[in-house]
Amino acid sequence: MEDYRRVADEVAADIAAGRLRPGDRLLPQRDFARGRGIAPSTAGRVYRELGRRGLVVGEVGRGTFVRAADRPGVPALAEPGDARVDLELSNPVVPEQEALLAAGMERLLRPDVLGASLAPVGVAGTPAAREAAATLLTVPGWRPEPAGVLFAGNGRQAIAGAVAALVPPGGRLAVEALTYPVVRGIAARLGVTLVPVAADEHGLCPDALADAHRAAPLSAVYVQPTLHNPCVTTMPPRRRAELADTLERLDLHAIEDRVWAFLPEDGPAPLASMAADRAIVVDSLSKRLAPGLSAGFVVPPAALAGRVAAALRSGAWAPTGFALAAASGWIADGTVAKVVRAKRADAAARRRIAADHLPGAASRSGSPSYFCWWELPSPWRADTFVAAAARRGIAVTPAAAFAAGTGAAPRAVRVGLASPPPDVLARALDTLAGIAAGSPEDAAVD
Repeated sequence: MEDYRRVADEVAADIAAGRLRPGDRLLPQRDFARGRGIAPSTAGRVYRELGRRGLVVGEVGRGTFVRAADRPGVPALAEPGDARVDLELSNPVVPEQEALLAAGMERLLRPDVLGASLAPVGVAGTPAAREAAATLLTVPGWRPEPAGVLFAGNGRQAIAGAVAALVPPGGRLAVEALTYPVVRGIAARLGVTLVPVAADEHGLCPDALADAHRAAPLSAVYVQPTLHNPCVTTMPPRRRAELADTLERLDLHAIEDRVWAFLPEDGPAPLASMAADRAIVVDSLSKRLAPGLSAGFVVPPAALAGRVAAALRSGAWAPTGFALAAASGWIADGTVAKVVRAKRADAAARRRIAADHLPGAASRSGSPSYFCWWELPSPWRADTFVAAAARRGIAVTPAAAFAAGTGAAPRAVRVGLASPPPDVLARALDTLAGIAAGSPEDAAVD
């Protein structure tokens, strides 16, 4: 009887050479045995050996498939080194989501469904997508009307469409003094001036917004009330109500970014629930699901729907039909809800790691989060600390990357928690704490 390991080696060689590609389905075991001239029991051992090596995955009722290539190895925390531990980006992926998402792809393999998903769609999406998006975005105290949901290719495009609809070239857009860096790039490309507005531990200060508007009229305000990036603050209901009143009094509209709002299970109701005619809600799929598949959602007040739709179309920011079809199915069958629950648990665990290994860097909001804001001890400056961390193979983001104005940025860094495995994250945070316990002179280059 031919040794099953040699047959497994031959199949592994075909996978390594690309003759069998990720997603290819292997023959049923009985057909594989017949083609190789081996016993069915030997074929079963071959398939089990390939699974043990991580080269294939079996799906009940569907067969055995070649797995995607392994992810790059985790870099060691050594000095020096070309690889790095990435604590800059926050693109959460939990182990179980691949299997969950794969199960929902079978529907898209039907020729009629696939054909429909490859047809062009506009910013209004499809009826199924609008219903699914409204379900996804619904939280206690607020549910958007499906007919009012618009779509973009991703969350960044959703923000750009909202800004373009509200702020003319040369206009002024208020933002928190520390804000999502992408907004700075969007403003520059649209010819919009950003106006930094003071914020505190409760979020953007309404009185400061009013002062900025009195100094020179604003066209709108961009705000992140829930899990602010980078400060991780969440605006309490009372502050949201005050901000809603200020928007009404100043005749301003707000762009409410809720990209991270899925993490708190019982967070405050959106600003839009208190300022229905004043707030444009933007959200996306990339953080909930995976960065490789995204769709942006925009929910404007009815009076602004035409302007926002026109801005999305003129910016060429329409979604793809395939992404909307895939997302609609995953929302309807409960897959998104399962992934979200897994990410909430994962984010909470990573926040605990941050609290244990990086004193003073825990989330200010008390909610699970995939990044934290760390105010550095004296005499460290953000730029010198980032350079010292980079020499130890760790990438973090300085406060200046988030500063909307021209003033001095805080002595702080944002630490992303999503990318490394938990054990590597803990070691990386220990390394950062060790650097901070020293001095810039200790970390200086000879």
